[in-house]
Amino acid sequence: MQPTHTGQTVAAPVHARAVLVGARHGRRVDVERLTTIAFFLLPAAVVYSIFVLLPVFQAIYYSFFQWNGLGAPTDFVGFDNLVRVLGDTTFRNALSHNIIILVLSIALQLPLAFGLALLVNKGLRGKTVFRTIFFLPYVLSDVITGVVWNFIYKPENGLLNSILGSVIPGFTPQGWLGNPQTVLGALFLVMTWKYFGLHLLLFLAALQDVPRELEEAAAIDGATRPQTILRVIIPLMGNTARLSVYLSALGSLQIFDLVWVMTTGGPVGASDTMATYMYKFGFQRFAIGYGSAVAIAIFVFCLGVSLIYQRASRQSEFA
Repeated sequence: MQPTHTGQTVAAPVHARAVLVGARHGRRVDVERLTTIAFFLLPAAVVYSIFVLLPVFQAIYYSFFQWNGLGAPTDFVGFDNLVRVLGDTTFRNALSHNIIILVLSIALQLPLAFGLALLVNKGLRGKTVFRTIFFLPYVLSDVITGVVWNFIYKPENGLLNSILGSVIPGFTPQGWLGNPQTVLGALFLVMTWKYFGLHLLLFLAALQDVPRELEEAAAIDGATRPQTILRVIIPLMGNTARLSVYLSALGSLQIFDLVWVMTTGGPVGASDTMATYMYKFGFQRFAIGYGSAVAIAIFVFCLGVSLIYQRASRQSEFA
């Protein structure tokens, strides 16, 4: 509205001032909101930076030096430590053990957990008890789990040899953890016992979200139970399946505590993993620079798995 000769109030300037005041108020609200967010995020960011980001950058820095951890690192060797790691036969053997555990976890552990989840989800009586029994081992720490299973695997009077001896006539007690041919399988059995319940609960939770109407519609259309599982249930559980594979892959690449407590990587490196290999060099032989290079290699492998998981998740969201 334009000003008049009679001195009436001009509406346009008033409206402009109102818009300006509103904009200032909005900016003030945004600043207050950002300040509140920063206030709550700052403690977590400080802790994460000190205990996660800083050690990562320190490991990268130390990996460029031949250093025993005493004094300041001065013997710069560039990428020699990383080249030595990738060229070391012992490290490649340890990496192969991680890959074997990863493949077995995905090929055996997850399908078994999914199959049992289907059985428990079909109105099985006492399914709450089943869930509790299978999840309890996951609550135990790796150290306690390793100590308990060391007693079970004892060659002389261990529980496993005693049971097999009572069932199989003439059975000779075995040193399951002292035989290079059986130690990796024995460790994988313990890992399955411990982590099986986690994947079982994940699959059970995902099955709760599968509409019963779709299963009934598939049955009406003549689909068999295996066809319903493959074409209806599994596609609807894609996110949970990818999460289980991701957790299994990361756990297999980083496994340390359980292996160290039970075998320390033995016998003769038959159960070494990348993490136990790193510990031996970094903390037992005081080759901090070389151990840091091993840690960087583990970090790169895990980062690669994480990137693949994120890419697969994004593709599924936009598919």
